[in-house]
Amino acid sequence: MRSAVAELAEEAAVPLLQPDRLREEETLSWLRAREADVFLVASYGELLTEDVLTIPRLECLNVHPSLLPRHRGATPIPAAILAGDEVTGVSIQRMVLELDAGDVLVAMETPLEKTENAGELAERLAELSGEASVAALRALADGSAEFVPQDPERATFCKKLTKEHGRMDWTRPAADLDRHVRAMTPWPGATTSLPGGQALTVLRAAPVEGGAVEPGTILSADKHLDVAAGDGALRLDEVKPAGKRGMPAADFLRGARLEAGQRMGAST
Repeated sequence: MRSAVAELAEEAAVPLLQPDRLREEETLSWLRAREADVFLVASYGELLTEDVLTIPRLECLNVHPSLLPRHRGATPIPAAILAGDEVTGVSIQRMVLELDAGDVLVAMETPLEKTENAGELAERLAELSGEASVAALRALADGSAEFVPQDPERATFCKKLTKEHGRMDWTRPAADLDRHVRAMTPWPGATTSLPGGQALTVLRAAPVEGGAVEPGTILSADKHLDVAAGDGALRLDEVKPAGKRGMPAADFLRGARLEAGQRMGAST
């Protein structure tokens, strides 16, 4: 799938190179030939070598969707949701050889809404990243740029997600499961299993009160699909059965034949 950036570059007749890796000499030569003042990198997924970092005349900058030094690494958006952060944002940092450790030129904050998932937050931060990038480039252009070193003592790290990270553990408190669902949506998806063993992806959920029963026990399967957690219960508002589209839980319950007392699959 072609990226929106690639399509816009072609429409504007901007030179476009899409290498899988930046270490080939042909790619390095192409970059040097641009005689760039600044490199601005966003969501590239590869650590740049010193050969690349030293090419631009002024700076090599990176757009990072968190407030550094918090949530350095590959998955800062899900990490912020999982951690229950109330505020997140974007940072424009100077690229160095150490992961996300460069001095910060621009940081912009935004509240992390209590109901938004990782996909929705990513869209908001993408817009904020554009604003922050323009501010960073203008500061470099007019000489007002001031870089602030990160405090390594405050650094936290997040790793790449796999499908296994999406599995739901019903022994966790309902508030944790709510954050889990939002952090894993749209990928890798918050998954569990129905009493019969079929897979179910939870797209929207919310904590509710629940009785002291075995975690994973279905408390209600009538108008609502409520499942007991380690503390409280989780109401599944929107779900996606295996091989089907996402749907409101009320629609799913009409054909699911679930009953209170049955168990959802606790994940390990």
